[in-house]
Amino acid sequence: MDLKKVERVYSNYAGVYDHIFGRIFHESRESAVRRLDIKPNERILEVGVGTGLSLPLYPGYCQVVGIDFSAGMLRKAHERIQSHGLENVVLLRMDAGRMEFEDDSFDTVMAAYVVTAVPDYRKVVTEMIRVCRPGGRIIMLNHFSNGNKLIAAVEKVISPLCKHLGFRTDLSLENVLEGTSLLVARNEKVNPLRLWHLVECVNRKNGSPSTSH
Repeated sequence: MDLKKVERVYSNYAGVYDHIFGRIFHESRESAVRRLDIKPNERILEVGVGTGLSLPLYPGYCQVVGIDFSAGMLRKAHERIQSHGLENVVLLRMDAGRMEFEDDSFDTVMAAYVVTAVPDYRKVVTEMIRVCRPGGRIIMLNHFSNGNKLIAAVEKVISPLCKHLGFRTDLSLENVLEGTSLLVARNEKVNPLRLWHLVECVNRKNGSPSTSH
């Protein structure tokens, strides 16, 4: 996958994303945000904000920045912000692999259905770590390849097809975390079909403590 192709695919999805993927993934997305225990004035970055389905779920007392590379998706997200009157949310068009933020800019970084939908997940994860403060949280809601050999074999076979749709199926959580400063604090399977993982990590860069809240 290259970045321009991903942008084109997801911009084409923008008009129908909420009706198709939104219904499938909403329960997991809502569960992820509800479990954050967000503090007043907490700085939150949502990577791959898409059409902004999760934005109304954040409490008004936190500060949310949503980024996406798809202009089509961001147009829908802007419409959602206006319709819900979300004054605590800012949207920016940005490449998640080359973020334009200073180091340690956020307390929490959320990436829902993102890591397996980008051309280079290592760049994105590295950037998420960079912009998240030491001791902060990085949340990934994603499908990761299953340890079951039969399912893993199927995932590997269909992965090339899925790449044309803008995501891959053969990426494991171990691959994503390898060589990073992230410590897994929670890893739960969530709906639909419990094939998606809600993974909460503590950003232990610079020798930060293993707890952030």
